[in-house]
Amino acid sequence: MKPDIRGVTEAPLRTIMGPLITLWIVWGSTYMGIALMVRSMPPLIGTGTRFIAGSLLLGIIVLLVKGPRAFTVTAPQVRGAMFMGITIVSVGIGTVSLAARYVPTGIAALIVSVLPLWIIFFRSRAGDRPSPLTLIGVGVGLIGLFLILIPGGTVPINGASNTQVTLWSVAIACASFCWAFFSWRAARYEQPKNPLITAVIQLATAGVFLTLVGVLIGETWNFDVITQQSWAGWVFLVFASPVAYGAYVWLINNAPMSLVTTYAYVNPIIAVTLGFFILKEAFSLDVLVGLSVVVGGVAFVVNGERQTRQLLEERPQ
Repeated sequence: MKPDIRGVTEAPLRTIMGPLITLWIVWGSTYMGIALMVRSMPPLIGTGTRFIAGSLLLGIIVLLVKGPRAFTVTAPQVRGAMFMGITIVSVGIGTVSLAARYVPTGIAALIVSVLPLWIIFFRSRAGDRPSPLTLIGVGVGLIGLFLILIPGGTVPINGASNTQVTLWSVAIACASFCWAFFSWRAARYEQPKNPLITAVIQLATAGVFLTLVGVLIGETWNFDVITQQSWAGWVFLVFASPVAYGAYVWLINNAPMSLVTTYAYVNPIIAVTLGFFILKEAFSLDVLVGLSVVVGGVAFVVNGERQTRQLLEERPQ
């Protein structure tokens, strides 16, 4: 098999599909887990502690599989991973956890799914020239985001007001923008060579940071009021983090990026479906329109990027 533009030799499709389906389902279902967790658990402390537990679990897995030598890292690598843990994981997931008390999971997933479009925007600003299909996708996706954020469009949950839903939806969009910006700049920060070690450090840093912020803003952990549903969501998220990230890391090293990036428009479908059947969230017109427009825009971007990569790979060296 011929290596692609990244120097990666792609695995057979039958080998790829298992991790890919795992990524779709597990990553997409984390929105349901967050919604269950925050029903009776403080959002930031709950998210912080599940990140700490998830980092310990992932660290133990790496230790058993790779051995102690896998944890050999330099101080600059640790600093870079910690910085990304705060600017990406803490801001991104922390904001979603706070917003999940007011914004339906399907809407939250749709807003986050615009992330690939922000990255295209940053690349364009830096002088990169995306394909016309990619640019069409960015335009369509941003129109979908605007439709989602129109005040009064989204059906509130937990007795929230339309103003609360709109403000927290905008907050998720800002967090997605922040996630995309620092992901785009990630190459400028030194990271551990093993991406799983990077994940361990990022999750641990985000966990400690969010827990401290939660304590500082007055959140308290009261075992007497935490329901079984919230514990179920918390435990699910602890195991979902290493599973989803492990599948993602394997895929980016063994699968074509055109397939890997499909998570961006499959995750909202999973989130909307689980939100409707399990969380009993309303499947309203705004969800249908947002799902169609945003997912369509991201699909355009993925196909446009795939065409660009194919042209680069076919170009004589």
